[in-house]
Amino acid sequence: MKKANSVEEYIENNSHFEEALVLLRDIFNTTELNESVKWNTPVYDLNGKNVAGLGAFKHHFGIWFFNGVFLKDEQNLLVNAQENKTKALRQMRFERIDDIDKNIVLAYVKEAIENQKLGKEIKPERNTKALVIPEELNQILKTQSNVNDSFNSLTLGKQREYCTHIADAKREATKQTRIDKIIPMILKGVGLHDKYKNC
Repeated sequence: MKKANSVEEYIENNSHFEEALVLLRDIFNTTELNESVKWNTPVYDLNGKNVAGLGAFKHHFGIWFFNGVFLKDEQNLLVNAQENKTKALRQMRFERIDDIDKNIVLAYVKEAIENQKLGKEIKPERNTKALVIPEELNQILKTQSNVNDSFNSLTLGKQREYCTHIADAKREATKQTRIDKIIPMILKGVGLHDKYKNC
């Protein structure tokens, strides 16, 4: 997707849901939240703490609540996008502008703001497990000293990302494709997900 430098640009890039995104944005902008663009999407924060964001996809659009797990969800509107993976994040999804009830959305946003003020948030857990390097990557590290040196200069978090990316592949062919893709990235000293960070 085309990079958005402003919320207006993001909405323009997702013109198939333009009217609905403008409506949701207007709801956010009636609150005390600050609007910015992070990770190439509109994000709304309170004193630097992310509260919610807008997202548009091919067939739906909606709101991300960064600590949505704490919302009462009396209307049963929230979904966990990745069961067993996402602990705090919850989505409110819509397919058409007519699905949006402004008062209900505003009530959820206000509750999320109050929860943030109360300090209700799930902090990411530190991964203290030993790094397990998949055999396919280990063979390359043993035989290519430049890749080994670059890999060892990465942070432990970035090393984990690469190892998990390879280990999660079910087929050998997929593992090999992933290795071919990540070797140049390792040599550049970048992490697997760096392009999504600090946007």
